[in-house]
This record gives sequence, structure tokens and C-alpha cells, in this order.
Amino acid sequence: AAAGLSYVGGYVINSYKSYDNFLQDKYALLPAVIIICVAVVMFIIGLIGCCATFRESRVGLGLFLAIILVIFIAEVSAFVLAFVYREKVKTDVQSTMHSVFEKYNGKNPESAMVDYLQEQLHCCGVKNYSDWTTTQWFNSTGNNSVPLSCCKQNMKNCTGRLDQPQEL
Repeated sequence: AAAGLSYVGGYVINSYKSYDNFLQDKYALLPAVIIICVAVVMFIIGLIGCCATFRESRVGLGLFLAIILVIFIAEVSAFVLAFVYREKVKTDVQSTMHSVFEKYNGKNPESAMVDYLQEQLHCCGVKNYSDWTTTQWFNSTGNNSVPLSCCKQNMKNCTGRLDQPQEL
């Protein structure tokens, strides 16, 4: 389990590099760091449990049980906090994404990140393609279209025009 958690934590940190423009708050990596720390602690606790079982130590097994109970309480607390603050996280991420979409001009690094995100997630805009109508890029192009990264991948002749929403 500790090895699995270590992998997940490392994967999240590695994936963060692709989306760091959307998650401007560096505390977004905190869950991944916590996961890695939990993995290290789990490894140590597992080692204590194995040694206590091998030696048939009542004190060691009692310590192991106490540690497991503390971990269970921490997990329940983390679940409750995640449930309570889920809307705040959602609004913070949407706010940050709207600000990055506002900076879109088709040439800057933020634009490349927006295009990458839309292509990878098969989406268009923060909620849908109509989010683009309020951006500076949409108003400056004057051709009533969204970026080509909004097009469905199987559409060959997609122009991103809003009068053809079935292609987006």
C-alpha cells in the first residue's frame, strides 16, 4: 500500500507540471506531498507491525493498534474536511481558470496550456464553449469562433465557428 501511495503522490507531482498555469496556488501540491508522507509513515508502521508479530510482543502489537486507530481517525477527518471545502476548491479553480482564459491570445504560454488542457480533456471553455464569448481573444478576432483546440478530434474541417456547435 505504501508503494502504491508513493506512486500516486509522484504521479500527481509529475502531472502538476502540465497544469501549473491553472493551479497558481503552490499549495495545490500539498495533497501529493501528504500522500507521499503518509506512504513513508505506512511503511514504518507496517514494519513495526511485522516486527511485533514476529516477536509476539504484546506491547508492540498494542502500539501498532493505537497507531492504526490514529490513522483511521485522521482519514475520517480528512474525508470530512474534503467534503466541507469541496465548493471552495471548485470556485477557486474556476476563478483561476477564467483568469487564464482571459489571457489567451493564441501565442503566449498560457494559450498553449489552455489548448493542451482542452485537447487532453476533450472540452471547450471552463463550463462550455460559451465561456469564450466573454474573452478578450474572442472579441479581438471578430470571426465568432473559438480556438481550434475546442474542435472534436474526429472533425477534419472544423473551424471553431459558434454557428456549428456540433463540431465543438
